[in-house]
Amino acid sequence: MTVKLTWHGHAAWSIDADGAKIVVDPFLKPNNPSAQVTVDDLGADFILVTHGHGDHVSDLVALAKRTGALVIANFEIYTWLGNHGVEHAHPMNHGGAFSFPFGRVKMTNAIHSSMLPDGSYGGNPGGFLIQFNDGHDVYFAGDTALTYDMKLIGEVGGVDLAVLPIGDNFTMGPEDAILAAQWVKAKHVLPTHYNTFPYIVVDAAAFAKRLQRESGIDCTVLAVDESFTLA
Repeated sequence: MTVKLTWHGHAAWSIDADGAKIVVDPFLKPNNPSAQVTVDDLGADFILVTHGHGDHVSDLVALAKRTGALVIANFEIYTWLGNHGVEHAHPMNHGGAFSFPFGRVKMTNAIHSSMLPDGSYGGNPGGFLIQFNDGHDVYFAGDTALTYDMKLIGEVGGVDLAVLPIGDNFTMGPEDAILAAQWVKAKHVLPTHYNTFPYIVVDAAAFAKRLQRESGIDCTVLAVDESFTLA
C-alpha cells in the first residue's frame, strides 16, 4: 500500500491513497496561476478544505459537483456548500476526528483568517492530521502561523510527512516552518503555499537545505504536478 501526493501549485494537492482519490484545497487553472490542471482534469472521491479563502476554494463547488466527492470541511464551510448546491459533505471542527474509508482524519488548529469568496463567514481555519489505513501519518498544516499546538502532534508520536506553508507574509515563513517540522517530529517535509504571488516568493531549495542542516529532517521540493510517494 502507498500514499502518493501530487502538488498542483500553491496549496492545492491531490492524494492517491491505495486507490482513494483525495483533493486538498482545490485552487486550479485558470484561477491558480501556478496550476497546470483544471477542475475537469482531476478525479476526486474526497475533498479536504482547510479554510474559506479563494486561493483554497475557488474550484471547490465545481469539483464537488462534477465528481460527487464527499467534502470534508468545518461546519461553516459545510453550511455554505449546502447553500451552493453541494449536499455531499461532512462537517468537522477543531480537535474532532472521524474515520473515512481511506483513514482517520483529525482537524487541527491553525492561526489564520477565513472568509469565503462571496464574503460569507468561513469559520475558523484549520489543518488536517490524517492517519491513512496503511499506517502513514500525514499532517497538512493549512495556512497557519507557527503555533505551540504543533508540539502536541510531536508529543503523540510525530508524523511521517508534514506539508507546511513556507511563503511567509500570510503564513509562517521558512524559519518558523523549520521549527514546525521539528515540533511535529516530521520524518519528511513537503513545502507548500509559496511563489504563487509576489508577496509569498521564497527560495524553497534554500529552505530544504537549511531544514536538513539544522534538524536532519529531509525535505522534497516538488515541481508543479510532481509527486512524492510514501511507501
